[in-house]
Amino acid sequence: MWTTAQVQEESAKPLNPRQAVVPRPGRHRRPMASPKTQDKASKRKRVLLTILVVVVFLGILATAAYFIKKLIDSKYFFCSQSFKFIPLDKTCDGTDDCAGGQDEITCMSSFSVNTTYPVRLMSSKQVLQVYSPGSGWRSVCSEDWTEQHTKTACNQLGYADKPQSTNVPVNTLMSSLKTGPFTAVRPATRTTPIHQATIDRTACRSGSVISLSCSDCGSVGNQDRIVGGTDAAIEDWPWQVSLQQGGQHTCGGSLVSPRWVVTAAHCFTGGKKELTRWKVVSGRTFMGTLGGSSVDRIIVNGEYDPAQNDHDIALMRLSSPITVGVARKPVCLPPKAFGLAAGASMAVTGWGYLEENGKVSPSLQKASIPLIDHSVCASPTVYGSAVTQRMICAGFMKGGIDACQGDSGGPLVHFFSSRWHLFGVVSWGVGCARERRPGVYCSVEEMLNWIHAVMEKNS
Repeated sequence: MWTTAQVQEESAKPLNPRQAVVPRPGRHRRPMASPKTQDKASKRKRVLLTILVVVVFLGILATAAYFIKKLIDSKYFFCSQSFKFIPLDKTCDGTDDCAGGQDEITCMSSFSVNTTYPVRLMSSKQVLQVYSPGSGWRSVCSEDWTEQHTKTACNQLGYADKPQSTNVPVNTLMSSLKTGPFTAVRPATRTTPIHQATIDRTACRSGSVISLSCSDCGSVGNQDRIVGGTDAAIEDWPWQVSLQQGGQHTCGGSLVSPRWVVTAAHCFTGGKKELTRWKVVSGRTFMGTLGGSSVDRIIVNGEYDPAQNDHDIALMRLSSPITVGVARKPVCLPPKAFGLAAGASMAVTGWGYLEENGKVSPSLQKASIPLIDHSVCASPTVYGSAVTQRMICAGFMKGGIDACQGDSGGPLVHFFSSRWHLFGVVSWGVGCARERRPGVYCSVEEMLNWIHAVMEKNS
């Protein structure tokens, strides 16, 4: 039985007694944000969101502007002086459509040479020869020759980088060179152009002639568009470049000096004569458009005949020289009368079609093909009279491996004396890799006089 005291005591106890809370160090509640703090956070979020929207919008506008500019540039030329656009096909047509003839200033030109360039290298021994109208070609004897003469002669040949000369005994020369005629430099003529610094000799007193190596061109650390080819690395073919118009790969080309590119004349037919539209992309294995060099000269051989594909060669001069390195290095020009025999192993490289009527290759391709005898290529069952003396043929008569569209202007090279030399420029053919339809190339050896004359005139 509950007493009054017990009832009062029990009624004073809570029905659900709580355990005493022991404070634990290190645990703190976050203070509840005040209304002002919440308002500031909300405003900050709105500002950030607004900035993000503006950035995205500007990005869309910039992207749209870029593609609109690309589209306009692909069809129109902007006359900045008269502030108007004209169709691309009206540029470089001989008529001034812009104020001050702006549309006719930065244009491709042509150049014909009717003189003999007075310095050359002869045969596989690269014997230095000079020319004069009265005496013709003469091999240069080694007596009185100096290091400065070496530099002078190599500068005349277009590309001098660590030039070197060696003495070659006359009795080891090919038979047509053993008996001369000869010449030798006069003393104290070290900086005079070599062809003006010599005096004729009936024989070399030293018994030897000068052989030149003007640069480290054509050398690589290691050793195909190309139908039937394989993947290649630009470090193994560092002279290969991509010629691009409006950001699109159009042709291949070959560096022959830090500032000059050899390519095909047919790359500049139609509406492709305006210089500012061209870029030369070098040092890349995979096709890309970034980092291209601008061009300030495009010079097509004045004898080029589009109907016959004859004299199909051109030179491009870069606005500034490339920096020579592992992935960018000139190829060597060949000596005259090298005597390359049918069946000699050649290499062709490029980003052209991987098959006839196909697509451009995203990565550089290479192929090894044999040189074809000129008489075979010019036979009625192959190409007949379409093959001139300014052309060489390379490939397989059974087909399967060949250059194709997009490879035009690119290099056909041969390896000798530890260096790669440019013997051909991709020119034409019937289809790609067809049976009895090998690739036809412009012969660089036949174009040496023109190449040296252009480079000297535009140095």
